[in-house]
Amino acid sequence: MMHLIAENMAPIMFCSLIVFLLLGYPVAFSLAANGLFFFFIGVELAPFSGNSINLSWPLLYAMPERLWGVLSNETLLAIPFFTFMGIVLERSGMAEDLLDTIGQLFGPIRGGLAYAVIFVGALLAATTGVVAASVIAMGLISLPIMLRYGYDRRLASGVIAASGTLAQIIPPSLVLIVLADQLGRSVGDMYKGAMIPGLVLTGIYICYIAVMSIIRPRSMPALPPEARTLGHGVTSLAVALVVAVAVAYTAHVLLTPSVGVDADIWGAVVGIVIIYAAAIIDRAMNLNMMSRLAQQVIIVLIPPLALIFLVLGTIFLGIATPTEGGAMGAVGALIMAAGKKRLTLDITRQALASTTRLSSFVIFILIGARVFSLTFYGVNGHLWVEHLLTSLPGGEVGFLVAVNILVFFLAFFLDFFELAFIIVPLLAPTADKLGIDLIWFGVLLGVNMQTSFMHPPFGFALFYLRSVAARVPYLDKITGRRMEPVTTGQIYWGAVPFVGIQVLMVALVISFPQMVMHYKGPTINPDDVKIEMPALPGLGGGGLGLPLGAPGEGTAPGLAPLIDPPAPSSDLSKPPSFN
Repeated sequence: MMHLIAENMAPIMFCSLIVFLLLGYPVAFSLAANGLFFFFIGVELAPFSGNSINLSWPLLYAMPERLWGVLSNETLLAIPFFTFMGIVLERSGMAEDLLDTIGQLFGPIRGGLAYAVIFVGALLAATTGVVAASVIAMGLISLPIMLRYGYDRRLASGVIAASGTLAQIIPPSLVLIVLADQLGRSVGDMYKGAMIPGLVLTGIYICYIAVMSIIRPRSMPALPPEARTLGHGVTSLAVALVVAVAVAYTAHVLLTPSVGVDADIWGAVVGIVIIYAAAIIDRAMNLNMMSRLAQQVIIVLIPPLALIFLVLGTIFLGIATPTEGGAMGAVGALIMAAGKKRLTLDITRQALASTTRLSSFVIFILIGARVFSLTFYGVNGHLWVEHLLTSLPGGEVGFLVAVNILVFFLAFFLDFFELAFIIVPLLAPTADKLGIDLIWFGVLLGVNMQTSFMHPPFGFALFYLRSVAARVPYLDKITGRRMEPVTTGQIYWGAVPFVGIQVLMVALVISFPQMVMHYKGPTINPDDVKIEMPALPGLGGGGLGLPLGAPGEGTAPGLAPLIDPPAPSSDLSKPPSFN
């Protein structure tokens, strides 16, 4: 019996961890307690294991160094920076301004408010990177408006929850930072690889709304004329965009000789700055060059886009590391909030408190994971996992299918931090051994982990929306009508189609890996590489093809040889003499 337990310590340890988590114990303490408990058992059972357990009491001396490795990891500094940035932006009312403006822009078309929610969700994801902030903000602002104008409750709930989870995959996502750290890869490469899948997922959401607006037009009516307070002005906005593009192209042409390949980026910056300044001046001086709608769209959209460029643009251009980009984003968020006169001491205190809580949560889970992994590796758990996964039928495809099914079902009970710290370190060595690119693997897992926020019964995005959705009947402030509450069942059923879309996105990433692999840049074919040596003057016209034994022929014109050649000697026993 003792031999059987000793030889199967790894699966017993893993299963006991799952039991602890399902019983509801905190993740960090479950990891650490399991690690220490099985360390004690492993030391005692090591003599019965047939050398399959490599644990001894002196091994605990390595624990302080492992914990110091967690605390001194500069990459993880990006987490508090991006968290602080997202909370400040959410408190500053940026989401409210964006939803109001984009809702007015898309209002005249059927499903316009749903399009606005998805578009704003993508923008908030690219600026905040925090799912809770996005879902709560849009739930408070857009859900009452969508219900006021007759949107189906399930559809409205699903759109808000799904668009909020875009913060999982669109950089600067917190889960991508954690995945990059756990996989030992660059956060910048992870951001580059995740950008296209995030945009494709956003496009699929929009296509779903477009199809539903045709199939069920009554579920998402257009805004009535009296609700379009900014009036009409799409033509004016189109003209402003054309002018901005023309200015950007002109600046690109003029700047190309001086800045080279970065001229397109600087040209876009010039075009955006000029059109933004024109909108500000037009509103301040009542020149009426633009419509009210065009003014509002430009003035509201440009600052978050500028913040996105400040954070992601500097990372992609190699100007800043993700940690430095997060620091600049935090400063930019403070400046934006101050510019709107919404930066108060109370907002700053709330943002700092929330950031501290989340950062402490991450650090404690990491410490618990280090304790757990020390014991798990000591009982050869990594080899057990590797043998289990590499023996699956289908090779690489079978491994990917099995892993994604495992992550999908574990996401019913664990959130993305827990999955990233517990499951990913066990899967990464096997993926690397199978020759799978770890950036692509990380983005694939990131897309899959989105479902942890969406599917019942433990989807956190659904909980966030439930916390702000009406639970009892209420009177609408604008129309005075009695509005029915949103039930938990409606929120759950509204999320189901979007969970299906996220699963479809997992299949697309597997089927079209180039969506992620573009981060490596263009592929170079070794057969197309040619090495040509330049001809050097004075080497007989043959470049480096100077024949040996011709000492005088390689002298450059106008230069005397440094050493006279030796005089020929008939006596081969004497060494040559140099004059």
